[in-house]
Formats: sequence, structure tokens, C-alpha cells
Amino acid sequence: METKIFKKDDIPEAVKLLKQGELVAFPTETVYGLGALATNEKAVKGVYAAKGRPSDNPLIVTVADEKMMAQYVENIPERAQKLINHFWPGPLTMILPAKEGSLPTAVTGGLPTAAFRCPNDALTHELISQLGAPIVGPSANTSTKPSPTTAEHVYHDLKGKIAGIIDSGPTAIGLESTIIDLSVAKPIVLRPGEITPEELGEVLGEEVLMNKGTAVTAGVPKAPGMKYRHYAPSAPVYIVDREEDFNSIPHGDDIGVVALDSVLDKIEAKNKFSLGTSIDEAAHNLFGALRFFDNQAQIKEIYVQGFKQGDISAAYMNRLNKSAAGHHFEKNN
Repeated sequence: METKIFKKDDIPEAVKLLKQGELVAFPTETVYGLGALATNEKAVKGVYAAKGRPSDNPLIVTVADEKMMAQYVENIPERAQKLINHFWPGPLTMILPAKEGSLPTAVTGGLPTAAFRCPNDALTHELISQLGAPIVGPSANTSTKPSPTTAEHVYHDLKGKIAGIIDSGPTAIGLESTIIDLSVAKPIVLRPGEITPEELGEVLGEEVLMNKGTAVTAGVPKAPGMKYRHYAPSAPVYIVDREEDFNSIPHGDDIGVVALDSVLDKIEAKNKFSLGTSIDEAAHNLFGALRFFDNQAQIKEIYVQGFKQGDISAAYMNRLNKSAAGHHFEKNN
């Protein structure tokens, strides 16, 4: 299969392909998503096959607006309305009770809920609006690999497996959306992102919890990225918790080092990738760093700077811990 690269003027062609049951990757402000018509179960199953993704992992339903989402939920509760008014379009996904029979089991994982998102990207808004129906939108990468933040990343992983990629340049945020579960009594963030529980709580006027484990119903995770290893390059990743410990990590041609400029300026390392100058920049650059070293066959180990856990670093550390499978560098005394 030829994988075409689409620009703004090619949106009608991409819409036609989606209607035919083909897969088309699309841009968002977070990462690139892999689109298929959400109401076409065969097409949705093709997403799992293209990614090599476990089929019990539910998919986000990507909509053009609140009106489109309303066709697939039992109702839009007051909580959801508040968040829509404040954060949509944007990097927020909401889990709500789904209207029975409105979405295939391949989308919901067989759960009575579904996850909905309206991304802040003009090309994708035009795509879904012209399609007139929602698309599923998991990250457009091979399962377990770092999520794609450029069309080139998508092409590297999925060329020949999907019909097209809508290229809108590098993404603005670089980490996937915050996922909040509104189907439960007390709202809870199942996946941290740029929008923090504190910000959500301020809008809702109530406390928003942060999930500390894996939210699973009948063995099925309620949100993407909760049950399996994610965001991992081929080489093992180690989290370096203290800046001073970068002086003790191995050195050599087969070692990759990922850290803020303030750390890289102080150490001797042959293969460096800058996370920038702040935690916010680090979150934006993390997946790019992991992909950079994943494309270098000689790299056997990757050491990445960790940050003290807090609201501002929650999304970064969530992704880094999964990519490292929880492995931290331990200095030998």
C-alpha cells in the first residue's frame, strides 16, 4: 500500500479514504493520531492491526465539536459542559457513558463508556467536519513505541500500512491529552497531560483525583495507555533522578543521554539530546528524544532526566516511567 502525504488542499481525498474504510493519520496539538471512521468496526479493527495494539485497549473517539459527541453519549452532564466550555477544543479527553449501540465494541473495548476528545487543530477539525462523523484517534505509531510528534515519525512506523498522513508540521505540546473520567461519582484523571487535576478542579469547583494505578473494568482498561508497556524505544531506558548522578552514568558511543541544557552543559557525553531549559520544554521534547536514539542502531542504553513528581511534571514522569518500565539509574557507592 502506498502511504500518501496530504496537505490542506488534500483534505477531501483523505475524507474519501476514511469513508472507504481506510486509515489516515491526522495532526493534533498533542501527538499525531491514527484515524478510522469510528462507526466502521472493520476499519477500527484495522487500526489495531496497523499499530500491533492489543484489542482490549479502548480507543479515543475524536469529534469535531460538542454537537457531534452528543450523538454518541447518553447525556452531557453539567461537569462535562463546564470542561467543554473551558478546554475544548484542546488537549482534554473525557470519559462518559456511551449511548448503547452507537459505537462498535472495537472502540469501547466492550465497556459502557467511551472517551471523547475535540483536538485544537484546524486541519483535523476540517477533516472530521467534512466526514460528518467521528474518527478514532490513538497515537499513530507502532504499539509500545514513542508517540509521533511529526508526520515523519508516523511515516517511519506506518508507511505501507495506512493510506495517508495529513502533515501539519511538528505538534505544539508533544504529550497526549489529559484523560478525565466523568462516568464515576468523583472525577478522576486516568492519564495526566498538559491540563492538570488542579486546573480541572478549579473549573469544576470540586476536587479532581489522580489515578495511582490501573483503572480496569472486567479486565479492560478504561483509558488508553494504562495496561501495557508504552512509549519505549528498542534500547532500555533508565531514569536519572538526581542531576549529580549524570556524572556516574556509563559513557561511550553506545550511550544516549537526554536532559535539560543545564545538565548537559556540565557532563561529558558523546550522544546528547537536549530537553530544553524547563520541565514544560522537556515534556514537549521527550518523545522526540526517545525516537532520535531509537533510530540509531549503535545506542544500547538511554539515560533520561527525571523530575520530582508534582502537577507540573506528572505527564512527563507518567510517560517516562512507562518508557523505562520503572527502571531508575542507581549509583554504585
